[in-house]
Amino acid sequence: MSNPENRLDGETSPYLLQHADNPVNWHPWGNEALELARREDKPILLSIGYSACHWCHVMAHESFENADTAAVMNKWFVNIKVDREERPDLDKIYQLAHQMLVQRPGGWPLTMFLTPDELMPFFGGTYFPREARHGMPAFTDILGRVAEYFRDNRDEVRRQGDAVREVFEQVSRIEPAGTEGLDAQLLQRARPGLEDSFEPRFGGFGRAPKFPHPTSIERLLRHWRSTSSSDDPDLQALYMVTFTLQRMALGGLYDQLGGGFCRYSVDDFWMIPHFEKMLYDNGPLLALYGQCWAVTNEPLFGRTASETADWVMREMQSPDGGYYSTLDADSEGEEGRFYAWDRNEVRRALPDEQYEPFARVFGLDRDPNFEGRWHLHTFRSSEEVGKELGLEPDVMARRIDAARMELLAIRERRIRPGRDEKILAAWNGLMVRGMAIAARHLQRPELAESAARAIEFTRKHLWVDGRLFACWKDGRARFPAYLDDHAFMLDGILELLQQRWDMDWLNFARDLAELLLDQFMDADQGGFFFTAEDHENLIHRPRPLADEATPAGNGIAAFALARLGYLLGENRYLAAAERTLKMATGALQQMPHAHCALLNALEEYIDPPEIVIIRGDRQVIREWQVAASLVYAPKRLVFAIASDEQDLPAFMAAKTAGEKPLAYVCRGSTCSPPITSLSVLTAELRESSA
Repeated sequence: MSNPENRLDGETSPYLLQHADNPVNWHPWGNEALELARREDKPILLSIGYSACHWCHVMAHESFENADTAAVMNKWFVNIKVDREERPDLDKIYQLAHQMLVQRPGGWPLTMFLTPDELMPFFGGTYFPREARHGMPAFTDILGRVAEYFRDNRDEVRRQGDAVREVFEQVSRIEPAGTEGLDAQLLQRARPGLEDSFEPRFGGFGRAPKFPHPTSIERLLRHWRSTSSSDDPDLQALYMVTFTLQRMALGGLYDQLGGGFCRYSVDDFWMIPHFEKMLYDNGPLLALYGQCWAVTNEPLFGRTASETADWVMREMQSPDGGYYSTLDADSEGEEGRFYAWDRNEVRRALPDEQYEPFARVFGLDRDPNFEGRWHLHTFRSSEEVGKELGLEPDVMARRIDAARMELLAIRERRIRPGRDEKILAAWNGLMVRGMAIAARHLQRPELAESAARAIEFTRKHLWVDGRLFACWKDGRARFPAYLDDHAFMLDGILELLQQRWDMDWLNFARDLAELLLDQFMDADQGGFFFTAEDHENLIHRPRPLADEATPAGNGIAAFALARLGYLLGENRYLAAAERTLKMATGALQQMPHAHCALLNALEEYIDPPEIVIIRGDRQVIREWQVAASLVYAPKRLVFAIASDEQDLPAFMAAKTAGEKPLAYVCRGSTCSPPITSLSVLTAELRESSA
């Protein structure tokens, strides 16, 4: 029986709708719930999660679907459910509050208790079990103690709120800084910090649970490139990148049949993942594997990039072009069930000539590695197994590929994990960037076309009356967009313009840049807030500097604004990027390796990017563009603009076209005379440090 006091059935979030039938009197975050808490003087129980979250499902089944637990929640609290993907502003605030109160990092589900008047947190945690176990108290016991504490200790609750507010103020405080200290030494200092956390046995950074950390990998790859032409190239930095990407691609973190990466590995070996697949992981990883293919010509990297892009287009792109958010960790009520295999099932499916090599490579000749079943992980190389079986490398490859295709076809008939079909502007920006970079290095134009469809979806559905919205679902654009939505989308557009010039996209990029300056920039101290000037007033206005699961919005904003500023000759964008770096100087000096997105922006502040503009006939300039773009040159942007293109900005219009193709190489605000020969252009670019 549905609960008429549960107010989630009108929401679009799949996560909130998962809880719409709970006996809990859930409310979405909004005036109705907040006014109810104030009117009844009840503390707020704020529960934040997302649809693909395994432990969110566990807590829901154990507690939120239980009538007795729900009765306690309904009696003592106003209960608010939030999708952290729709409201990252609330999630950032209360995750930080959790860390202050509990003195350890949070996670999901996040369970916070707030005062009804000021919405200040006074107690919190993450997952609480229904019954006490593993040293954790039962959730109903927690509820009773919190309600009693709030009733009997209001002065202490108020003092605790004041202490949290003071910490928020300290976090927001920025020491005035100039350009002193904004130099290459910061880039050099980040390098040992990353190596200190590098795990040399299996790659990656830190011990289990092991996350991909693509922003750290990108920083090391850019660092290697900056040294590659010197007498002492940093080959160890390149090794850390390639070894980590190799181990992830061969492990169970990567879907060995269908492509794409899961969220993290629960072990040191990248073997058993937390099985949810997130768009925001796969966009940056797609870019990295494409770039490392360009650097090394290693087939594993090219194949991984191609398969990941294929998975995204096959399973994560809507018919209208936008990219969906996540695939669930669970199916049929079990985490990883969709991906795990019984050995006999595989043996029946494959002929002996395929089964034997496949089993030896992927561990089916060993004990089960996942709850009595097998999750595919590369235990031995195809080369080693091929020699053992007397098979030539090409024969071995054909048999492994045929087995993978057959098992994928069988898996496609299983009950699939749930898919969260929210389309988020920020995460689409990350995937647009990944697709554009992979299209360039893999020479697969259909990847750029996929990215183009996502940009057009964003312009059509998420751009409303001159403002960007963060989320689209069920025909509705919702929630004013955040810093990351604007910055990540701007960065993605600049990458895609290097595949196909489109004035509509350039104008959209400029609109996003203007909104960053108008609505998000701190005019006093520099940098960008996470929420817009006219956003809902919350207890804290974050200004994210450090990279988390996604790169820091301030880092990407500074990076993309500077690139757009050089492209358009727009000094306001360059000044905003510079002031962001000045504002962040203290954080960069304190822990540079935790701010890799900002370091990438700093690298191009110290040594401006190289912008190549090619003008002429569309077909001919495409050939020039490909030749100028194939190598990994992270500080180079190459734009091919047809001679008949209209309404170009003045800085670009000055790069005129002739009867034959002309190329202009600009570094900062200084451009070369027109180059009339492709061989001369490639020779000049070969000498470049970009």
